[in-house]
Parts: sequence; C-alpha cells; structure tokens
Amino acid sequence: MTFATMRPVNDLDLLRDVDLFDQFDEDDHRRIADAAETLELVRGDVVFEEGAEADACYVVTDGRIAISNKSIDGRESMVALMERGDLFGEMGLFDTMGRSAEARALEPSSVIAIPYEVLTTVWDDRPELLWSVVRLLSQRIRATDEALADSFFLDVTGRTAKHLLELAGDTDEFEIPITQEELAGLVGASRERVNKAIASFLRLGWIEQNDRQYRILKRRELEIRSR
Repeated sequence: MTFATMRPVNDLDLLRDVDLFDQFDEDDHRRIADAAETLELVRGDVVFEEGAEADACYVVTDGRIAISNKSIDGRESMVALMERGDLFGEMGLFDTMGRSAEARALEPSSVIAIPYEVLTTVWDDRPELLWSVVRLLSQRIRATDEALADSFFLDVTGRTAKHLLELAGDTDEFEIPITQEELAGLVGASRERVNKAIASFLRLGWIEQNDRQYRILKRRELEIRSR
C-alpha cells in the first residue's frame, strides 16, 4: 500500500522502550532508526493484509492499530488493539511465513516500519541479544493462554467488562475508539450480545455513557465481573 507520508525516524526514546530492543546499545538503536521509516496513516489505511509477504515489523507512535482476522464469509475478529509503544508484525521475522492477520489504522495514526534485515544483522553480530526474542515469544504465548482461558471461563458479559477496563486503563473516563462491530470482534461475540452486556452495566450503575464517552462509576464491580 502507498501511504500519504513517509519520514525519517527521530523518536529514539520510543525505540529504547520497546521490549524487543531494550538490551540494544545506542549504536544498535541508531542503526534501527536509520533503516526505519515513520508512516503516517489515516483511518482505514491497511498496514498489511493477512497472508501478505512479511518483511518488516512496526512500532506505534500515535493512534491505534487493529490486528484482526477475517473468516471466509467476511466476518472480522479483532485479536489485538495496538497503541503507542506497542510492537506488531514481528512474527514473520521468526518463521519467514506470511502475515497471520491484518493490521489497520482505526484513526489517524503513525507507525515506525523497521525492516527485518536490520534486526537480523544486529542479532547476527550479537547473538546474546536473542534472549529478548525468547522473552517476547514467551509474552505472546502467555497472552494467547490468557485469551483461551477467558474464552472458556468468562461469559460474554465478563469478557466485555474485561475489555472495557483495558480500554479505560488507569482512568475512569474513556472513549471506545472502535466501532460496535470491532468491539464485538475483540470480545469474541456478536454485537447484540456485547451491547446487551454494556446495557446491563449502565442499568446497574457501574458505568455511565454519553455518546462514545464512558465513565466508570464502580470499578470494583467491573473488576469482579471480569474474573
């Protein structure tokens, strides 16, 4: 895909904070920045499609990126929501296979595109840094295990409560940055069932809503329901 704007990478502090690169030295970070580009995206821009050849990974600098899969009949399931500092698209670096999911901008966003080649060069020169790769893959496996456990042990209402808390983070006032269909895909249920769960939280007085703006009134109750 052709993006509207590409520019050099200047945010070395952001690269230093990425777990996969946190053991790299200053020369390594500069080598990555010199080889990378910052891509400016508008809502709906597709960073890569499912099944496409993989040659780069990405770090979000601004905005939000949805990672999703589509069924053969066109239904979408959002598997992750990436925000500033999050790394995505790295799987092809390790298995040389095509993209396992689609990455799409949910709003005006920017991402740093890092060619695989520069990373493999760093690891070839300093193989002891590969422990960061092991740690990353372990984190991915843990996240998958948690998602599987949620699908078995939490009902739709519980999963909805959990995702609302994740979207809110440490604040009580938040906006859901995705459509109802995208939220349903993230929860792994139909839009009707997710809306029903949110309606129950409103009725119970756990949250209040003003258009797409939400405010958590009873965080403890949501936390209990999400377990």
